[in-house]
Amino acid sequence: MSDERYQLSTGDYLALDATAMAAAVKTGELTPRMLLSAAQARCDAVNPLVNAVNMRHDEHANSVLRARHHAGSEQLGALAGVPMLLKDLNTYLTGTLTTNGSRMLADTPPATRNSTIVQRYEAAGMLIFGKTTSPEYGLTTTTESSLWGQTRNPWSLAHSAGGSSGGAAAAVAAGIVPVAHATDGGGSIRIPASYCGLFGLKPTRYRTPQGPDTFEGWFGASCGHVVSRSVRDSALLLDVSHGHEKGSPYWLAPQAISYSEAVRRSPGSLRIGVVDQAMTGLELDADIRSVLNTTVDLLLGLGHRVDPVTLPVDPQQVYGAHGAVGAAALLAAVRDRETVLGRPLHADELEPVSRYLVNNATSATAENLYRARRSFELIGSRMEHLFDDYDLLLSPVTSQITPELKVASLDQDYPHYIQGIIGSIGYSVLANVSGQPSMSVPLGTSSSGLPIGMMFSAGWCREDLLFQLAGQLEQASPWADRRAPL
Repeated sequence: MSDERYQLSTGDYLALDATAMAAAVKTGELTPRMLLSAAQARCDAVNPLVNAVNMRHDEHANSVLRARHHAGSEQLGALAGVPMLLKDLNTYLTGTLTTNGSRMLADTPPATRNSTIVQRYEAAGMLIFGKTTSPEYGLTTTTESSLWGQTRNPWSLAHSAGGSSGGAAAAVAAGIVPVAHATDGGGSIRIPASYCGLFGLKPTRYRTPQGPDTFEGWFGASCGHVVSRSVRDSALLLDVSHGHEKGSPYWLAPQAISYSEAVRRSPGSLRIGVVDQAMTGLELDADIRSVLNTTVDLLLGLGHRVDPVTLPVDPQQVYGAHGAVGAAALLAAVRDRETVLGRPLHADELEPVSRYLVNNATSATAENLYRARRSFELIGSRMEHLFDDYDLLLSPVTSQITPELKVASLDQDYPHYIQGIIGSIGYSVLANVSGQPSMSVPLGTSSSGLPIGMMFSAGWCREDLLFQLAGQLEQASPWADRRAPL
């Protein structure tokens, strides 16, 4: 089929997930050029509404497409021809800018090499044509910044898309791409997935590459993967991106089966512990409580055993360790930038909350940081022992439904910021500190029609079990036809 004689309609494009796109490219039913053009057209149409894509890299995508065409490799790779967007946070594409959502990096030079995960996406045949928004250094649960503005939820433009991968989630929910790169340092894949009605999995610590040269973000609290509409897309993306990278001291045992195969397998009857009390002590919104109860009923109907469970961790230790590590990482980034500039940062080059965190971090001691890192190990061990008794844990992703814009932005004083994020951080941070894999599954909506996700967490390296259950839930309670009203 000739690209010139046929263009993919918006409806046909939106009906395809990444797996279906790649399959159609391999059979010749579609071409990479057709898919890229459809993604670019959809971005032109809806991005002015949601502000999900902050940078277009069309020249890069066209260059890659031409090179593959000349080499006769357009149909090669598990994700041949699938359009892709990268999160604008510590992820690098040769010849393009990465700002981390911060004014202090707005005029940095283009990257001179690709991140390892980018290399793996392109080796699988994906076509990267832009980046998505992030709040400054991924420091909050909404995606708003003084550099790039507000990213809006496709389900309700007055509401947040979540953060810090809100740009990625808004792009997928708006139909720009079927799957988008995202990162998660405290819930930043799972929270936007929940708010935008998507599937989002945070892998086990060290499962996906952080390099080259950097092998753990925030002492391992942060890792990269994707948000997607379908479970099988997330599994396929993890199949092509996971694994040891050269120079890293961290190794995870290889999987017995692919993640794509895991989606197709029955999980059997699982022992699932239910955590309904947020570590913040905040009460659940009635709508979220209702979806949790419905999810428990669904699991029981599928033959799983479901029991209440109490987490064996001290919330103060969890939040204290996580906050200390994040602030130390931000302080180091600021000092590095000041060294390059040869001057202190100007007041308007950092958001108010970021400045507060940097000032606090300057008074922290080496002992503080050591104890925070040690807490990661202790909390991880306690959680791993809990998984001796349970296959999975179920909880809400957040305590409160999707907030309106500005509630959790970094452009306010610190006490108001904490008040703004407390409804979204009651559950997700634990898996970042402990290192275990965790996913958000879109299993309900609020009375006002906003999506609500439920979170499942597993023991170390048990993404396969999460994918098995996710595949079962996707069949039992389908969400593919629920789309944002754009």
